[in-house]
Amino acid sequence: MRVAVPNKGRLHEPSVDLLERAGLPIESTADRKLYADTVDPDVTVLFARAADIPEYVGDGAAAVGITGRDQVVESGVDLVELVDLGFGRCRLVLAAPEEGGIAGAGDLAGGTVATEFPTITREYLDREGIDADVVEVTGATELTPHVEMADAIVDITSTGTTLRMNRLGVIDEVLSSSVRLYARPDRADDQKVQQLVTAFESVLAAEDKRYVMMNAPEGRLDEIREVIPGLGGPTVMDIAGEDTVAVHVVVDERDVFETIDNLKSVGASGILVTEIERLVE
Repeated sequence: MRVAVPNKGRLHEPSVDLLERAGLPIESTADRKLYADTVDPDVTVLFARAADIPEYVGDGAAAVGITGRDQVVESGVDLVELVDLGFGRCRLVLAAPEEGGIAGAGDLAGGTVATEFPTITREYLDREGIDADVVEVTGATELTPHVEMADAIVDITSTGTTLRMNRLGVIDEVLSSSVRLYARPDRADDQKVQQLVTAFESVLAAEDKRYVMMNAPEGRLDEIREVIPGLGGPTVMDIAGEDTVAVHVVVDERDVFETIDNLKSVGASGILVTEIERLVE
């Protein structure tokens, strides 16, 4: 199975890191190499531009691909979304000069919109019933209203900083996006693809979770259970020759600080907190 992964940019490192945490570290990472092996002989990686990955998957060059939802929608390729991987979150927004006369999308009628996402932009304008021209650009989209190339833009923003620096205000959200795992419809149910889905989901499920282990007096188990905000009930194991038990539980990271104090107050001792690499639910 071949997995298409962004070859550079802000999506590359998180994608490679996710593969590693899922148990598929890349074994060969020579610069400018198109393909790389993983520890699984049945899984290889294809490095490609994030914008090209939908086509690679759609054409069968890769069984699955890791790329942004914006890239898939813009490509128009029919793919199945398998997992939202949760990083690379951004928005595609309609923005216009703050001092201009465009207060809403309807004000663009008869105007021009510059964007690197012409397909998404045209679909948005059609949805809104707006007759406006779309000009495709390949960079510096935010400058086009200031050089009279366009009345407004559709562009990606994560924090809005670049838009503010260029005195552009957000008029409307066109599309929300994040990085996701996609497959061709005829490959989505393949056994190896589903194994990858399970691996990724187990990594995502483990994020912001901690494994808490402790010793506790057997007679105070009910009190221990009451102060543990765990995923289901705790696991309790007898300790040979002692009147204490070992208690293991998974808790949200944000609850660890308070939980430890509460556990100590009801007699728990030897409390150990560790990170979780993967959690199969």
